[in-house]
Amino acid sequence: MPKTRPQKVFFSIVMAVLMVYPMELYNLALQEGGLSNGMLWRPLLDLPLMGVLVILLESLIAGPIARRVMRKHFDPAKDKPIFCTLAVQWMTVTLMCPMMSLAATLIFKQPGWETPAVFLQTFACNFPAALLWQLFFAGPICRWLLKLVFRTGKSRNPAGSPKEKAAQSR
Repeated sequence: MPKTRPQKVFFSIVMAVLMVYPMELYNLALQEGGLSNGMLWRPLLDLPLMGVLVILLESLIAGPIARRVMRKHFDPAKDKPIFCTLAVQWMTVTLMCPMMSLAATLIFKQPGWETPAVFLQTFACNFPAALLWQLFFAGPICRWLLKLVFRTGKSRNPAGSPKEKAAQSR
């Protein structure tokens, strides 16, 4: 997980792209009754607006609450890191999905008097997709990229394997 400010900025931007593009594509496919190759570029038009909205809502509301809820149930110093990570992911999606579903309903669907019903339908369709996408794809890919770019995680032994270390000490 990100520790420094540059890592947090990188993580936020990458996660926003990894969540916004697929979810916009998913919603477009639902709206159009299926997916086609011609649709693959269309979510890129929404990415700047929705990406900024995701980063703001996650940074100001969902992220702090998700971490607070995780700390109520898990102790990062004692519990396995994967449990803490999954708890934050789960809670973040639980908070972000209704906020982003409402934003998408108001921005793209403009339902007027039908706003509550359209929002509930949008949320009901988005939550399972967003949760599964976050847990199995976006989260792992984003953490992998963070480790790759910032060389975080377990430190590597510069001497190599234990056999190489033993050979060098002789």
